[in-house]
Amino acid sequence: MSSSTTVSPPGTGTAPPEGGTPAYKWRWIVLGTVLVAEIMDLVDATIVNIAAPSIRAELGGSEAAMQWMLAGYTLAFAIGLISFGRLGDLVGRRRLFIIGAVGFTLASAICGLATSPEMLIGSRIAQGLLGAVMIPQGFAILKAVFPPQEIGKAFSLFGPVMGLSAVAGPIIAGVLIDVDWFGTGWRMIFFINVPIGVLALFGALRYMPEVKTAGASRLDLPGVILVSLASGLLIYPLVQGRELGWPAWSIVMLVSSVAVFALFGWRERRSGNPVIDPSLFRSRGYVAGLGVITTFFLAMSGFTLVFNLFTQLGLHYSPLKAGLAMVPFSLGIAIGAPLSGGLLAPRWGRKALQLGIVVMTLAMVGVWFTLHTYGDATTVWNLVPATLATGIGAGMVFAPLFDIILASIDDQAAGSASGVLTAMQQFGGAIGVAVIGTIFFQLLPAHQFLGATKSATLVAVALFVVSLLVTFALPQRAREETSAH
Repeated sequence: MSSSTTVSPPGTGTAPPEGGTPAYKWRWIVLGTVLVAEIMDLVDATIVNIAAPSIRAELGGSEAAMQWMLAGYTLAFAIGLISFGRLGDLVGRRRLFIIGAVGFTLASAICGLATSPEMLIGSRIAQGLLGAVMIPQGFAILKAVFPPQEIGKAFSLFGPVMGLSAVAGPIIAGVLIDVDWFGTGWRMIFFINVPIGVLALFGALRYMPEVKTAGASRLDLPGVILVSLASGLLIYPLVQGRELGWPAWSIVMLVSSVAVFALFGWRERRSGNPVIDPSLFRSRGYVAGLGVITTFFLAMSGFTLVFNLFTQLGLHYSPLKAGLAMVPFSLGIAIGAPLSGGLLAPRWGRKALQLGIVVMTLAMVGVWFTLHTYGDATTVWNLVPATLATGIGAGMVFAPLFDIILASIDDQAAGSASGVLTAMQQFGGAIGVAVIGTIFFQLLPAHQFLGATKSATLVAVALFVVSLLVTFALPQRAREETSAH
């Protein structure tokens, strides 16, 4: 544990002594608690993919409203994740984790009670912000409670968990909507968070220590405002512009977002209390990793939205059947993640990650070919080979992704660096929903669901190729091996 970090067990006000002290007794339960929170967040980031048509059928709303149900959550989370990560240093990580868990659970219940698209979108944004209060505290607490020789093993679990959670959302949504417990329909996808949130809250109250950083600096409010404004200027016109006919103000907002992002970068370099630790960007490998994770999740999140809309609205699958169409994808991840993480990555390093992206790219071409061949008569079984291969490629990427990106970051910055990576994953997902979703709806009137889905698939393929090219700037080996040498 860092000498600048105070770790107080729950229920006490004293820190265990440094030097020769055994590792925190409940650290693996703390890891489980943090992973429960991570799963709850990531599942909610994707669970609306399947539910969107059912939600629209009951509450009404436009196509842009369906995009906002996804993008509003992920954008709020990405922006808040950066800011609240710093705030935890000031007021205590455990305290903020508990506040976030309580708030996220309540916001989930409000989502389930929504009576209009606007109420649902607003509560989804609240979910995202409160998830951002909770998640970064977990990363920092893990860094404090795990000894250096175990921290790599702890963080290595996040890659597979991120991947499986991202694709489990649509499957869980399909099952819950079809089962229709207590006549709740799509609302149960939000109500299910209540017992899960209570579980995370219990773990935090009972086992999680308080962690504070000695001499923590104040939050850079101007930096927070700038990054929030820049993100909003980018996402809002991407979602609303098409529906409104791309008015001049939407183009002005897009151009302005570039200028405000540049202003944010200028502010960060000169701020005494930066929102994002500037030292992270001195690593060429880490900067490349941000590019990889952003483009990869941009492609995957955008395509997942389009694919689920196509299966329900184009092929007229039920929510359950549409969710089951994603089962081969999840099975593929379960195959690819241990194959890459346990066998290929330790031997091949970066090449294992690159192979995963190649497999996923070729498999996405297979999805396009399947749709081209079978058209509107496409069945779940027709999609199995391509979606299974896509999942295998995704699993091969998820398993070593964090470790390879973090290989050029020292142990002291690992928690902060991991938090920024997660923020960029969410931000990439929000952009993916906005960009690929907009392309899909733009093409829909002329090309119908099949043609629009095929075009969106090719856009995702191009983004995966970009992601592959950026990987060549990553470190050759994963974090544990770098530390060992």
